[in-house]
This record gives sequence, C-alpha cells and structure tokens, in this order.
Amino acid sequence: MPTRFLSALIAIGVSVALLILSWPQLFGLQNAWVVAHVVSLRGLAVVGAAAGIVVLLLLLPFRPLRRLAGLLMVALLLFGVTNTAILASRGIKTDAGQASADESAAPAAWAGAASEAGTADSVTVLSWNTLGDAPGAAAIAKLALEQDADIVTLPETTEKTGVAIAEAMRVGGRPMWVHTVAFDLISKARSTTLLISPDLGDYEVKSAAGSGPPGNTNVLPTVVASPADGNGPTVVAVHAVSPIQFEMPNWRSDLDWLADQCTGKNIIMAGDFNATIDHMAGRAATDSAVLGDCRDAALSVGSAAVGTWPASAPMLLGSPIDHVLTTPNWQVDSMQVIASRDDSGSDHRPIVATLSLTP
Repeated sequence: MPTRFLSALIAIGVSVALLILSWPQLFGLQNAWVVAHVVSLRGLAVVGAAAGIVVLLLLLPFRPLRRLAGLLMVALLLFGVTNTAILASRGIKTDAGQASADESAAPAAWAGAASEAGTADSVTVLSWNTLGDAPGAAAIAKLALEQDADIVTLPETTEKTGVAIAEAMRVGGRPMWVHTVAFDLISKARSTTLLISPDLGDYEVKSAAGSGPPGNTNVLPTVVASPADGNGPTVVAVHAVSPIQFEMPNWRSDLDWLADQCTGKNIIMAGDFNATIDHMAGRAATDSAVLGDCRDAALSVGSAAVGTWPASAPMLLGSPIDHVLTTPNWQVDSMQVIASRDDSGSDHRPIVATLSLTP
C-alpha cells in the first residue's frame, strides 16, 4: 500500500498532468500530440473528472488508500472546475447574437448591389464539412437558402456537388458562383468548395491547386478567393488536416499557414480548422485576435464552447473545431451551431454567422 510520501508523489504527478491538460498554453504544449486531443474535448474531460471522483469515493472506506484517494479527488475536482470555468467563459450559447447599436451607421466598404438577405455591408456565412458530399446537394442547398447565405464554405465537397447546390439555390432565388480546389479526384475529402453570391462581386481563386505551403494547406485543400476588382473581403474556405499522430507536423504547418492567410484588413475565413481556439494560441497578431489578425465569431458572442464535431455527441461534449473568423472590421451580429442536421450523414454540424461592417 502507498506510503504517505508515495501518495503525495503520485498526487503531485497527477496534479501536474492535469494542470498541463487544463491549460497547455502555459507550457507551450497545446499543439503536442495527445495533449491537443484532450484539450479539444474539455466538456468530455469534465465528465471524465466527475466519473473519476465517483470511483475514488468508492475507495475511501479502504483506510490504506484513503489519503491517496482524497488527494486525487481534490486534483480531479480542481481539474473539473477549471475546465468548467473555461467553457463558461468561452460561452455555451447554441444560438447567440450581438446586435449592432446602429446598423444604419455601418459604412459601405465595397461596391455591390443589395440582395434580399445581405447587403454590401452585411453578409451571412454558412460553413459545413459535408463528409464527402454526404448530405447531398439538395439538403445543403436547402440549408443555405433557409439561412439566406451569401457565402458558403464546404470542406469535403466536390465541384460537381457544388454546381448542383448552386443550381438549386438559383432556382430558390439566390444564385451563387462556385469555386472549388481539389488536390485529386480520388478522395472527396481532398476537395473544398466555396460558393459566393454574385451580389458580392466577382471573385478569383488565389490558392494553388497543389498541396502544401506557400500556396495551400498541406493535405486537404483550402480555397482563398479575392475580389477581382480588389474591392471587398478576401474569403477563405478552410480545411486543415486533423491532428492524428502521423499528421501532427502537417497540422501545425496548416495552422501557421492559415494564420498568415488571416493577416490583413478585410478577411472572412470559415471552415473546418480541426483546431479549437486552444490550438490557435501563439498564432495571434494582437491580444484581441485568435489567429493572425482574425477574431473568432463564436467567441465574440458567447458560443465558442459549443461542439461542432462529432455531430453524434451532445453539443457541450463535442469539440468546437469549425469556425468563422474575421478581421476587426467585421462585427458579429449572430452566430449559431446548427443541430437540426445531426442525422444528415455528415459528422460535423453546420455553423452560420451573420456579419456586418463595424461602424
């Protein structure tokens, strides 16, 4: 049975490990394998801590284990409380909004005719990793029409499906331009499609068709589209590789590259980052940003702890790895993680944000 010294030693070791898992940024370990996975599931970590406390409670009647069990219970309690506080600070609202104090005062920052739902100084951005076109073009178009989307970013969506979505949206009264970057035509995961309303002007794809920096993310494609006349936001449809063991270097490189793409004065970036805001730590240009010059829309309205993956998990136990990021010239009027499509066939939940230019 453990002695007092051994009990204290074990408790200290476990406490240090839990501290690292609670706030790995303190040690620069937020992008380390295993740690990156645990910190991405803070809600599940809280549940795990509670389960551990229950198990340790059952050991308290055994006198030789009582001291060690008590010390570990305290460590797990602090771990659970810390993660709960972090989740609460980031926000657990599933449908959050922040209305402009005077929307009429927002200046028109680029030319373009007003559409029914969006104007030159207000856009709605929908993003959905479709798991290789799984929901189908009709279902994706229906959601985009319901949300009056002006910009739709679709990781793991082929050009063929993107065109079908645009055709369905045109029938629904919202035509869209389709821009797709595919690294190959073998795996649908290696295609990313971006739809942009013609009301926002003409756009040209700037990201390279080949994988890897400096032209693109490493394994899965990202679409970078800029206004043809230089008058409007650069739009980035993101798909970073997931941080599985043999892709860790590519994952870290993807986040570095995306931080570079989110550097400027007028950028809207949305998609599957395969990263939470914990993983983005150290890549922000300012204290108010999370990646490059960009701020997280969900964080700004109190919904940054709501899980977008996997769709099969409760929203507060999942990982918030899908994001809408913008430069400070954009204000977030609303942000929502959509749970009504959890049975669509995709393992990600769609997210939608309405943005307006900062007065």
